[in-house]
Amino acid sequence: MPGKNLTRDEAAERAGLVQVDHYDIALDLTTSETTFRSTTTVTFTSTRPGEGTFIDLIAPSVEAITLNGESLDPATHFDGLRVTIPTTAEQNTLTVDATAAYTNTGEGLHRLVDPVDGEVYLYSQFEVADCRRVFTVFEQPDLKATYGFTVTAPDHWQVVSNSPTPEPTPVREGAATWAFAPTARMSCYITALVAGPYAVVRDEAQTRKGTVPLGIFCRRSMLEFLDADNVFELTKKGFAFFEEEFDCEYPFEKYDQLFTPEYNMGAMENAGAVTISEIYVFRSKVTEAMVERRGVTILHELAHMWFGDLVTMKWWNDLWLNESFAEWASTTCQAEATEWESAWTTFGIAEKAWAYRQDQLSSTHPIVAPIRDLQDVEVNFDGITYAKGASVLKQLVAYVGREPFRDGLRAYFAKHAWGNTTLDDLLSELEATSGRDLGAWSKLWLETAGVNTLRPVVETDDQGLLSSVVIEQTAVEEHPTLRPHRLAVGLYDVDTAEDGTTSLVRTHRVELDVDGESTPVPELVGRPAPDLLLVNDDDLAYAKIRLDERSLATALAHTRSFADSLPRALVLGAAWDMTRDAEMPGRDFVDLVLTTLSGETNSTMLRTLLGQLRTTLEMYVAPDHRAEAVSTASARLRALAEAATPGSDAQLQLLTTYAGVQPGGDHARWLRGLYDGSDVLEGLAVDTDMRWTLLTSLASVGAATEAEVDAEKERDNTATGRERWARALASIPTPEMKAAAWRRAVEEEGLPNSVIEAIALGFTTVHDVSLLEPYVARYHEMLDTVESKGSHAIVEILVTGFYPMVLANQELHDATQKWLDSHPDAPAALRRLVVENRDPVARALRAQARDADA
Repeated sequence: MPGKNLTRDEAAERAGLVQVDHYDIALDLTTSETTFRSTTTVTFTSTRPGEGTFIDLIAPSVEAITLNGESLDPATHFDGLRVTIPTTAEQNTLTVDATAAYTNTGEGLHRLVDPVDGEVYLYSQFEVADCRRVFTVFEQPDLKATYGFTVTAPDHWQVVSNSPTPEPTPVREGAATWAFAPTARMSCYITALVAGPYAVVRDEAQTRKGTVPLGIFCRRSMLEFLDADNVFELTKKGFAFFEEEFDCEYPFEKYDQLFTPEYNMGAMENAGAVTISEIYVFRSKVTEAMVERRGVTILHELAHMWFGDLVTMKWWNDLWLNESFAEWASTTCQAEATEWESAWTTFGIAEKAWAYRQDQLSSTHPIVAPIRDLQDVEVNFDGITYAKGASVLKQLVAYVGREPFRDGLRAYFAKHAWGNTTLDDLLSELEATSGRDLGAWSKLWLETAGVNTLRPVVETDDQGLLSSVVIEQTAVEEHPTLRPHRLAVGLYDVDTAEDGTTSLVRTHRVELDVDGESTPVPELVGRPAPDLLLVNDDDLAYAKIRLDERSLATALAHTRSFADSLPRALVLGAAWDMTRDAEMPGRDFVDLVLTTLSGETNSTMLRTLLGQLRTTLEMYVAPDHRAEAVSTASARLRALAEAATPGSDAQLQLLTTYAGVQPGGDHARWLRGLYDGSDVLEGLAVDTDMRWTLLTSLASVGAATEAEVDAEKERDNTATGRERWARALASIPTPEMKAAAWRRAVEEEGLPNSVIEAIALGFTTVHDVSLLEPYVARYHEMLDTVESKGSHAIVEILVTGFYPMVLANQELHDATQKWLDSHPDAPAALRRLVVENRDPVARALRAQARDADA
């Protein structure tokens, strides 16, 4: 029998045979600490009676199977992954009584014991295909059904699912049963169960549907940090915006948001019961960028209630549309209905950078990716699916017009409510409302991979006037498609005030269509040559940009002179691309960033620049120059942190980055003073998480002991404290501690997903990269058995998190290439993860060579 990896062909064949009516799912969560009882009764019809099929279930055991009143032997009809249905009638009832297992991997039904109160907290995570770990199910998105959950659990728990929570019925001392009303018709991956003694705050939203109950849940030990008022306010703004934009009332009976621990992603759009990573319950001071990110995450999941839950993709090849739409809709809502009016600037700074990075890997793929099976889906939650897709949707809105786009969406929701669709269903509605043929657009933007580069070629006459401006478009050899772009070109001049301060002022802007290899811009001919000419001003297009020689010199000399953050972000983004493409020496980019940081107030810009600074120091500066570059950067970062406004976002970000790059010595002594209180940086909150940041920094340079790390864990005896402890221990720079970290996370079993990820972060934090050299061979040996872990989440953490990327040398690249060459038949998803480790090393080697030549 086929195994765990459902293929598209299998799903299509099964959907042609089976139509599902209803599931009754009885779960008893009181049976043991490792397993629970799962009894599923599913009613379905068959279009071809007499033919057999299968239903999905991943469980330790099945005790009984009954099909249409006849008992089937589990020993011959269940293989641990699927239940064989040997024959079907026109109307069918199947009951499977099974023992299912809790996980600690963030898949299926995740179980955590809170070290603070000793209580058990459960939450489900079913996307892509993990509800089969909890109940017996036809696990594919186009076999929609209704679901009735009956849950037995400790009577002091909160039990939450997609339908409103009913009053519990006592069944015995200490236990009760919650019998939920059937859900609306939906896909199985958006069903949910969250259970435990969660704290809850309640409110309600006034909507087109009427009053919709709202709930926010978190572990009791996190309640003091929950800013529920902020979350409720944002949620209500989202309700109002989306109902108006889509002309469609909220489709479900209530809306709960549940902050859950040890979470693999940002959030999940379970219908009416959204789970959100607990990192968004802020127990310490966080950056403004983090608060804004929480906002767009909340709105992203709310948008999914319509696009994804009410109307659902037929198969996972349209996952991109599901996620890209939610990205576009949430960013639009954030920009137009909340205080984050510059949300699209944030998107351009952070999300598009992610898309560009992903689109330049050899594993890049068209936005409409060929999804052959579930493993293809699991590795496709990437920068193409989310950020490039949303960028292209934004272009589509501009192409067809905002009102026709809105009208097409409204028609789409009205026509396909509670059904399954494909991309063509949406495009046909947009064609009808806009009058445009979207076939050519779809082929160029959705069905081809890669990012184009746009470069201005500027000529001036002897009077300093522009005599020719041409925009050249190029593509890499592997993805040669040249695409049409709607974009703006901005002209900027340096203006010097009486006090000597300078500003870059936009003096002219022209908007045009760029297509093909070369596009003249005749509107600019005869104008005075600007100090800076910016292609893709206002960030309308999805493309890498370059600057002409004069513009680049102006940008490097006056980066802080832009009045607005968006053109500054575009110029800095171009410099970053040039560094990654080995056109600018890494040390030049380091100097540029350090010069730019002073006075920067855009939180996302700071976060992005500081991340790029660390990457450049670790990967793109030539090894012979690295120590000096790190020393210089550390001194500059400390000075910037000390000069920053006390208590500001900039101070927090600068100090955090400084702690991550400082090489020890006097730097460590200063951080030690901040940690123990003998030194003070005015305005810096040395709260729980800052203490861990400082201690981990000290540990990474050998300036803190294992005993000190253990003591800090006792001070912060929480689930998050356990993760920070594991990371700090793994960062201690001795062969023994690196070996211990590898053994705990890679070789031994049983650690939860979040702790393994924390160990990986500490393990790969090194100032002496030779500590990781012994792990090049061990890493590639590990790849041969990693699939036996049985959890995609754990496999992905191990394969990506423990790759010794920071070595960034030819030996690492060659070892990885050798593994790929010798394992052509390894699972495609595993090979893709390994390829995406190798590619940045190849890029780093080219960048290092460029830096060495400077």
